[in-house]
Amino acid sequence: MTESSKYKFLNNINSPADLKKIDLRDLVVVCDELRSFIIEAASKNPGHFGASLGVVELTVALHYTLNTPKDKIVWDVGHQAYGHKILTGRRDLFNTNRKYKGISGFPNPAESEYDSFIAGHSSTSISAAQGISIASRLINEKINTVAVIGDGSMTAGMAFEGLNNMSAYKNDVLIILNDNKIAIDENSGALKEYFTDIATSKTYNRVKEDVWQFLGRLNRLGADVQGFTQRIDNAIKSIVMRNSNLFESLNIRYFGPVDGHDVILLTKLLDDIKDIPGPKLLHIITTKGKGFKQAEQNQTLWHAAPGKFDIHTGKLLQEKEDVNEPQKFQDIFGDAIVKLASENKKIAAITPAMLSGCSLIKMSKEFPDRCFDVGIAEQHAVTFAAGLARNGMIPFCNLYSSFSQRAYDQIIHDVALQNLHVVLCLDRAGLVGQDGATHHGAFDISFLRCIPNMVISAPMDEFQLRNLMFTAQLEKNAFPFVIRYPRGKSTKPKSEIQFEEMEIGKGRCLIKGENLAIVTIGTPGLTALKIAAELDKENIKISVYDMIFAKPLDENLLHDIFSNHKYIISIEDNSIAGGFGTSLLEFINDNDYHIKLQRFGIPDKFIAHGTQEQLYEECGYNFNNILEDVKKICYKLINC
Repeated sequence: MTESSKYKFLNNINSPADLKKIDLRDLVVVCDELRSFIIEAASKNPGHFGASLGVVELTVALHYTLNTPKDKIVWDVGHQAYGHKILTGRRDLFNTNRKYKGISGFPNPAESEYDSFIAGHSSTSISAAQGISIASRLINEKINTVAVIGDGSMTAGMAFEGLNNMSAYKNDVLIILNDNKIAIDENSGALKEYFTDIATSKTYNRVKEDVWQFLGRLNRLGADVQGFTQRIDNAIKSIVMRNSNLFESLNIRYFGPVDGHDVILLTKLLDDIKDIPGPKLLHIITTKGKGFKQAEQNQTLWHAAPGKFDIHTGKLLQEKEDVNEPQKFQDIFGDAIVKLASENKKIAAITPAMLSGCSLIKMSKEFPDRCFDVGIAEQHAVTFAAGLARNGMIPFCNLYSSFSQRAYDQIIHDVALQNLHVVLCLDRAGLVGQDGATHHGAFDISFLRCIPNMVISAPMDEFQLRNLMFTAQLEKNAFPFVIRYPRGKSTKPKSEIQFEEMEIGKGRCLIKGENLAIVTIGTPGLTALKIAAELDKENIKISVYDMIFAKPLDENLLHDIFSNHKYIISIEDNSIAGGFGTSLLEFINDNDYHIKLQRFGIPDKFIAHGTQEQLYEECGYNFNNILEDVKKICYKLINC
């Protein structure tokens, strides 16, 4: 727990009601304390960092002016909400943030009545806030509903769908656009330039101040005058700006841009506009990482704290990473795609705002004309890839497994139905750790293997990842090809990049034993090998098979497995409902085998946050749990 003497005001804020007791002039000190608290907490327990530092003043102003939890704040995306959590009764629990059985790193209504909506993925706040607002109107409940959208989230199509529909119903929602010009990497696209144009138009901003003061006085005269003053406001904005205001054209009243780090201004402004009827948008300009020099200077690195650090110097406390350490799978992908692209000019790479996360930075520098960051827009990313493939390119579309769910229709309709040569690389497949249920890649095998024309693969190690990438880009394999790989490191130190073609739909026998076989896909094969080695010490010989492909299955290998073993265990880092193990059950049934199959994987529930090891244990497919089960089965088989 942080030292109590540091926080004159914050130590006494256990709810927004306590915050409201503080004099308006002292909110500046509250913000300083809140920012300091977040920095100190993250230095000891790293988590998302820069985004929450950037909205400290906004967070304080919102809870000071609104009547939460009756009034609703919908955060988008949720890693902006650390200050919100601290001010709403979770200050003393914040040291458990993202830890196993601790509080979540994202808003969660099951955790607090102040969290109005889960927000692990982006660009959902406007639609959710509209639903909340209309529901309150239908039950005759008068509340304020606020959607806080930022960190690049306005680039996603869903945000525009919400904006477009909101004006049709004229419900009372305040949208706050937290404009920090960056998601994890710098925002791309015309919208970024548009916001910059608004923010830097000196003529508009000079006139705006005078107009606001004048119109603000007139607004108090009533609704008839408000309509007149709104037309004046719109006309002036159109005259002094190069383009008409996007939001005003959608009948969403626009205010701003304003300094998002002036808590007194924000508090007064929110108090003035929160009760104005109809949809409205407040555009605030903030700095991601505000108040921590290193985070301001390197916003991508400090999107999430890169480790424990010294709060005064920003120096990471852990020792420098050993060059002999195994590479992360994302970096193996990043190095391999550059090598492949240098040899095949048809290869392109696409990512939705995750250049750093999926290690496409090198590709963007080496081949900028063939590497595309499309912003937070997974649907667009997939169909864009389909368009590239339709005209002869070979796109590698890299999505986090969890985020690929957002593009499911596009994968089916635009890629698979047309049988296009798109390589879907699903990073962070399986249980990802501290980000929890919103980020686990638990379902991709289950929801993809029912789609025709798809090849679905999962490498056990870095060598297979490279070889699958090489195989996927061959002209003869011009069909949808999925490669899923986990968060975390591989098995060996960084090695020379070499490629070898793999036979699609061909698995392999790693160890030949008796009676019992473990059949795996992906990195769980490493666990199976450890189990076999441990059993070998007791002179128990089992078989281990690495299938590599969830679709198509190696039917010849499966016939061999089911014909020569009495008991089968499957292990996968995916939901066991409809996953790889289920495909084995289907094969057993379709081929009339009478054999026992026990499946290990992610159970049919949402898994919370914790380290990957803790979550493997909770889900029952960690080394010790499977080893004990296999031992019992083997002893029973031996004694039969």
